[in-house]
Amino acid sequence: MKIQTAEVVVCSPGRNFVTLVLTTDDGLVGVGDATVNGRELAVASYLRDHVAPLLIGRDAHAIEDTWQYLYRGVYWRRGPITMAAIAAVDTALWDLKGQAAGLPLYQLLGGRSRTGIRAYGHAQGQSVGALVDSVHALQEQGFTAVRVQVSTPGLGPGYGVPEQAQIGLYEPARSGAAPAEELWDAGPYLRNMPKVFDSLRSAFGPELSILHDVHHRLTPIQAARLGKSLEEYDPFWLEDLTPAENQQAFRLIRQHTTVPLATGEIFNTVFDYLTLFSEQLIDYARSAVTHAGGITGLKRILELASIHQIKSAIHGPTDISPIGLGAALHLDAAIHNFGIQEFMQHVDSTYDVFDVGYTFEHGQFQPGERPGHGVRFDIEAAKRFPYRQAYLPVSRLLDGTVHDW
Repeated sequence: MKIQTAEVVVCSPGRNFVTLVLTTDDGLVGVGDATVNGRELAVASYLRDHVAPLLIGRDAHAIEDTWQYLYRGVYWRRGPITMAAIAAVDTALWDLKGQAAGLPLYQLLGGRSRTGIRAYGHAQGQSVGALVDSVHALQEQGFTAVRVQVSTPGLGPGYGVPEQAQIGLYEPARSGAAPAEELWDAGPYLRNMPKVFDSLRSAFGPELSILHDVHHRLTPIQAARLGKSLEEYDPFWLEDLTPAENQQAFRLIRQHTTVPLATGEIFNTVFDYLTLFSEQLIDYARSAVTHAGGITGLKRILELASIHQIKSAIHGPTDISPIGLGAALHLDAAIHNFGIQEFMQHVDSTYDVFDVGYTFEHGQFQPGERPGHGVRFDIEAAKRFPYRQAYLPVSRLLDGTVHDW
């Protein structure tokens, strides 16, 4: 089974997506996701101009060899653009292999390790009352785990809270020549969050799993203070407390709190996690199939995590296409150290282009039984949704200093 064509499609049915479409000489079509939010055209060019020509005529079954060829052979390794491009190829090849075998992808990964894949949804509000309403709405959809984000008084909507909130949906990208800018001040945030968690536990009791994302905004000692202040409310986890590139920073956080910690959604390879894993400084690894070298790359990361009793929590925002989510669900079903799956819900127009085989009910996913990863891409439908320039926001401190968003 040889690769005959490799086409790169950029479209925007709700969000910008970069999709690789591989066709074999026996007529099978496999697809992979290469979306890098706000830098979509960079990875599209990388794929179209540098990777696609290398794929023509290659054995579509040779997944490991192709992965190493694109990783080691290029010399300039790692980074989000390179690893997203490799991920798209890898995911499309696994899709093709599953179709050729007539089996869903999870069967090729060793079969099921569980009967369902628990997911968490996104709740948000500009006030605690609005946040409570958002959580209630997600519970009605079957979620038993919810990520909660709320505005800090005096700072505007803030991370994870849009100005016009749709329950269960959050569209952070902004069309146009420049990103939106958000204000950040750690002081009022740190004073406010214990009050928020106290209100949530009062409203929902101890059974609801409550997650919170700080999005890299605290220093290590501020992160330690937050974890310590929230322990009594039993968070499921605190996510991205501080920029995790400084892996040693998590030693300080661990010294001061027993709240479970999650990080890694911007990580691309296993090397980003070595200290975090070996010293058990986190509890959940957050990389995505789309950004960590595909099924092959992420499976390596999670296998190393399992040795250190660290669980998976694969990144699932709306700037990862249903292809990336669909592939992740098959990995979720197969690995032993599954923790939870993020589920940020796409808008309806996304499903005009992506036909999914997975299902969600009662707070859990099923990956589906279609051969391959089960997500199909409609190239003709994609033409109705041309690329639109869009960026994630930028964060600034009150004095104007650019901060981590």
